[in-house]
Amino acid sequence: MSGHIKVYNFMGLRKLATIFSLLLLLVSIGSLATRGLNLGLDFTGGSLVELGYEKEANLNDIRSQLEGAGFDGAVVQTFGAPTDILIRLGSDHDPKLGDKVLAALQQGDDQNIELRRNEFVGAQVGEELREQGGLGMLLALFMIMLYVAFRFQFKFSVGAVVALGHDVLIVVGFFSLFQIEFDLTVLAAVLAVIGYSLNDTIVVADRIRENFRKLRKESSMEIMNISLSQTLSRTLITSVTTLLVLVALAVFGGEMIHGFAIALLVGVTVGTYSSIYVAANALIMMGICKEDLIPPPKDDQEAVDELP
Repeated sequence: MSGHIKVYNFMGLRKLATIFSLLLLLVSIGSLATRGLNLGLDFTGGSLVELGYEKEANLNDIRSQLEGAGFDGAVVQTFGAPTDILIRLGSDHDPKLGDKVLAALQQGDDQNIELRRNEFVGAQVGEELREQGGLGMLLALFMIMLYVAFRFQFKFSVGAVVALGHDVLIVVGFFSLFQIEFDLTVLAAVLAVIGYSLNDTIVVADRIRENFRKLRKESSMEIMNISLSQTLSRTLITSVTTLLVLVALAVFGGEMIHGFAIALLVGVTVGTYSSIYVAANALIMMGICKEDLIPPPKDDQEAVDELP
């Protein structure tokens, strides 16, 4: 029935996969509860200074100079070209902060340094961004649940949202565990992970629904294995090609886009796993069966009533 596709027993490992997922979620939730997120200035508020160097700047030297001048905890990044430097400081609003930073760096460098930008992000703005970002993510999950329930069936929508929640928690937990800075670009990456994972889950769900209607003798477990095996090559090809691009971004994209690339790397990897072992496993746990997807036969009276 499954054609020439080799059928793998994915669901044979579903209990082990459930334990693995629960462990990942426990670590993520535990880290978020105890360590929290290392929120960037977009969320916490602070000052941002952009400088232009004549020659390629050494980020470690800049960090040391700033620390020596009393600017502790400064985040120093390249901003596009190696001569463009972005400095983030969690300090109070000071209109002359840019001039002070410039003076501190100019003392230890013989090249001309240009002050290009000196901005302050207020804590109130940061709090609004944090709240709106969280609400946006919850709204996205709710709308996805409605769409999948309408497009497929309610059990599929629960499976899809469980898989998406699983992916988001693990990505955010990863940033909490390793205390990587969480800013707006990372939040954008988390939302992109939702879209990527959903796309993968929809493809698998569509094949599961088709096989439930087409394969009449196989059990629910067998249909899951057949469906996952049929979509495996598409899932792997899509994931591997995406991961190759993300690895290039993480390595060569510079510090400004590093967090974005890391979030997507973790998200795509976990999303590929969850499409197979979380969404499909949730359907098995909810007792998905042919009756859920095949309309019940009409009785004779209903058939007569519908005759013109």
